[in-house]
Amino acid sequence: MLENIRLSFQGIWSHKMRSFLTMLGIIIGIAAIIAIVSTITGTNEQIKQNLIGSGDNSVTVQLYQGDYPYEMDYNGIPEGVPVITGEMLKEIQAVKEVKAATTYVSRDSYNNIFHGNTSISGGKLYGIEKEYFDVSGYIVKSGRVFDQADITKLRKVAVLDEDSAEALFTGEEAVGKTIEIQNEPYVVIGIVEKSAKFEPVINTMDDYYMYAQRSSGIVYVPYAVWPGLYGFDEPQKLVLTVNDTEEMTAAGKKSADILNGYLNVTDETMQYKAIDLLEQAKEIQELSQSTNTMLIWIAGISLLVGGIGVMNIMLVSVTERTQEIGLKKAIGARKSKVLGQFLTEAAVLTSLGGLIGVIVGIILAEVISRLTGTLVAISGPAAVGAVVFSMIIGIVFGLLPSYKAANLNPIDALRHE
Repeated sequence: MLENIRLSFQGIWSHKMRSFLTMLGIIIGIAAIIAIVSTITGTNEQIKQNLIGSGDNSVTVQLYQGDYPYEMDYNGIPEGVPVITGEMLKEIQAVKEVKAATTYVSRDSYNNIFHGNTSISGGKLYGIEKEYFDVSGYIVKSGRVFDQADITKLRKVAVLDEDSAEALFTGEEAVGKTIEIQNEPYVVIGIVEKSAKFEPVINTMDDYYMYAQRSSGIVYVPYAVWPGLYGFDEPQKLVLTVNDTEEMTAAGKKSADILNGYLNVTDETMQYKAIDLLEQAKEIQELSQSTNTMLIWIAGISLLVGGIGVMNIMLVSVTERTQEIGLKKAIGARKSKVLGQFLTEAAVLTSLGGLIGVIVGIILAEVISRLTGTLVAISGPAAVGAVVFSMIIGIVFGLLPSYKAANLNPIDALRHE
């Protein structure tokens, strides 16, 4: 085998230009596939990160009516939906995929949060437990967050995120200032920000809208003062975190199932559901799957053309080396020996083309990334698979020429001019 490989490289080097032109179809096909797969993988990761956020493995579970979130503002507090108790929360926290969990309530802000004449219409108001910031991955940027005294004494205090602070105070110091929520004064005690900063990659308007929907300002107040704003016994939402992004779907579904077990409603469409960002990302990725598959098949056509080129050059090689083959068979070389030599030469030729194609594909993917700003992710298995596949092409398309060489009559071969 090693001798066959040595002879193959010797033959390739002896006919450098012919060998390169033979490999060109393989190189182009493999390079195109590597570039496409790398771009697809990078784009899918970009979609996931833009939707979920880098390292933000949080899942929201909330009450739905049919396919839409239940609207407290328009429908009021529903019957048969209990508030989430401490025992229910402990049951959810016992789910193996769940790292931590806490409850909260929220309202969209429609001109009901003011600082002077400035409002944050389009933002949100959250009523939270003091554990919320830890569970959701927030850290204090300035001031402080809620403590037990704020809760037990029903203090009218608020914490802002960076967006709401900028919207209400436009660069001014917010901590210690007073804002109005539902015409009631609340003192700002702190500003929070996400512990893991994430800047989305935005290449299209879809990417922009996807992220913009999640970047409105939020104002937080203690859950204990929420009844003074909107009433008692309002069903809460649940936010939980998991250790790994891939566990988000399972954690959300199991938690929703636990909460649904406590419902006593006549409307069967009313149930808790997880806002599954991971599943949404997968659905978006699947939308482009057919196009991506078509591109790979198109690139695969050049591999077929390259394989035909290998078959052609191997037939030429057999014709050129007819006397050599005849001499080998005359001194006792078996059919299998001749067959193995030519198959090895074809496999080496295409494997070398595949290796060069992988390198060119990686360079091409990086060029595409720099020109378009698209993320790319080089797939190791895809690179190895491409080289193996190119070797298989060499064996398949080299089989006919090798079989022809192995079956030459030694006497006729020696007489060949």
